[in-house]
Amino acid sequence: MCKLFQCAALAIALLFSSAGVSAQDKYPSKPIRLLTPFAPGGGSDILARIIGPQVSEAFGQSIIVENRPGGGGTVGAGIAVRSDPDGYNLILVSGSYGANGALHDLPYDSVTGITPVILIGTTGLLVSMHPTVPISTIKQLIAFAKANPNKLNFGSAGVGGLGHLAGELFKQETKVRFTHIPFKGSGPVMTALLSGEVDSSFSSLVPSIPHVRAGRLHAIAITTPKRNRAVPDVPTIGETVPGYDVTHWYGIWGPKNLPREIVMRWNQEVAKVLNTDAMQKWLVSEGMEPAGGPPEEFRDRIKSDVEKWKKVVKEAKISIAK
Repeated sequence: MCKLFQCAALAIALLFSSAGVSAQDKYPSKPIRLLTPFAPGGGSDILARIIGPQVSEAFGQSIIVENRPGGGGTVGAGIAVRSDPDGYNLILVSGSYGANGALHDLPYDSVTGITPVILIGTTGLLVSMHPTVPISTIKQLIAFAKANPNKLNFGSAGVGGLGHLAGELFKQETKVRFTHIPFKGSGPVMTALLSGEVDSSFSSLVPSIPHVRAGRLHAIAITTPKRNRAVPDVPTIGETVPGYDVTHWYGIWGPKNLPREIVMRWNQEVAKVLNTDAMQKWLVSEGMEPAGGPPEEFRDRIKSDVEKWKKVVKEAKISIAK
């Protein structure tokens, strides 16, 4: 038998231990906010509204998708990073998050100032040409651009966007010159490309594929290291320009110091969603390769992107007007 003070100490220790387990088991005890840093209808928004309800069912709590667009994704990210690290405010971001870490003087570190949760999936950008442009391969594009500096142009969804940076990286690795024409969003640049206002673009797979299949655009390459199952006949840029890689991605992160238990619960539940046959089929149909994996893999992806785009931004002398 224990002495009186020993029993009291043991009882207190057990009480606090039980309280800790109880508090952990109760998560989540209220609705969770899942931010998306872009307007409704974009890739981040669509994924959040597909994944959210399925994780919500597993948690037994509502997951409210909230769109907070602005600043190329920096407004929503800023809200998420300033949130309490209690698991009730997370954000679903895209590859533009890594670009923003290179472009903007942010009040937090894009890699160490957050808590990565999971990489959802990866995809690429299609290099598409207007049918009137007599170029059907990357090799021809390079040859024409070298023989006719700045005669060709490419449109993007805005200065510093992933499509712009992909074009600048291509210019730097091939030593060609062609003109960048920025638009205010992916919709306007696609309209300009379809009308022939611009010659080409590095654009997301999803909005590009229907026009390619209808013959309104000609896809000459994809920016990922491997060919995409949605467009298997389209070669990669890397097949002509070894090492070229622009991989677009989507993932979830939370504020810095998010408890590991909450991180891993989210990681496991989202991974379960990604591994369902229905989700796998949908992702592949949209040109996206399912990812998953531990939070550390997502952190490494963000870090790699920030480092890559800092070099591109510096060499291209890209600046964002304040």
